Amino acid sequence: MPETMRALVVDRLGAVDELRLADVAVPLRIADEVLVRVVAASVNPIDVKTRSGRGSSAAISSFPFIGGSDFSGVVAAVPYAQHPFPVGTPVFGMGRVPRVGGSFAEFVTVASTALAVKPATLSHVEAAAVPVAAQTAWGMVQLAGIGAGDRVLVHAGAGGVGHFAVQFAAIAGAHVVATASAANAGFLRELGAQETIDYASQRFEDVVSDIDVVIDLIGNVHDHTGTRSLEVLREGGRLVNAPTGSWPTMQADAAARGIRATGYNVPADGRVLAEIAALLESGAVTVHVDSEFDLEDGADAQRAVEGGHVRGKVVIRVAEEPTL
Repeated sequence: MPETMRALVVDRLGAVDELRLADVAVPLRIADEVLVRVVAASVNPIDVKTRSGRGSSAAISSFPFIGGSDFSGVVAAVPYAQHPFPVGTPVFGMGRVPRVGGSFAEFVTVASTALAVKPATLSHVEAAAVPVAAQTAWGMVQLAGIGAGDRVLVHAGAGGVGHFAVQFAAIAGAHVVATASAANAGFLRELGAQETIDYASQRFEDVVSDIDVVIDLIGNVHDHTGTRSLEVLREGGRLVNAPTGSWPTMQADAAARGIRATGYNVPADGRVLAEIAALLESGAVTVHVDSEFDLEDGADAQRAVEGGHVRGKVVIRVAEEPTL
């Protein structure tokens, strides 16, 4: 094992230009943790927020700081001989960043319970785009109790979490309506949305009503999307919101209209990820990679996410795909 590794780091929080490539120590594996040699890592909005001084930045204990929760790679070291993920196993998962160093690096340590075997049908680049987004979508759909016959509105349906939420809701038997740009209408229908709304030319509250569930991936950070969503929900409807801090008055606003509303923070759960992996391997669910960047171009990857309008996920390639 090498003692150092390449990593994308920041020495202080701020603009994307603070990111730099550096040689840092390989993280120390302790207790039940597994050391993974990273092949690819994806960029989530929380990574951008944390680097800029928002998000989870208050939990950063030291610098240089390595961001990145999602990863796909190969097991490099395990805590005991009969571990369920032996050395050499292709795995994917999400780490507890910034409690530990992130995946924008050649190695990452992660709790055994956060891992799943990478689907054989996916490349590491594709698999790295899955864990945070898919587990968030899965949790939101489960929390909302979406089932057959429900009318479900998914905001930002073509994004990382959104394109999984559309698929999981459709698999549950719901009638799915998704907001997105006109350019993504066909993409969303392929994923299972029965209706799409172009947010640039239509007010969704003028188009739909009597919605059972809203999967809100925007909140009030843009055009009061969260508050407007309450207008389309039936009495007793449910709303689940994911972007932390995107709608501070959500609970009071929803309660005033007889709507059940909650935020959601995704746990790193390898058992859920294994269920999602089975759906991906069977072809029942797909993942879309919008663009791919090398590790040294990681700042450009974060700029792409900051710019918005990403279809699916942005991925950073850390190493070449292993050959069997």
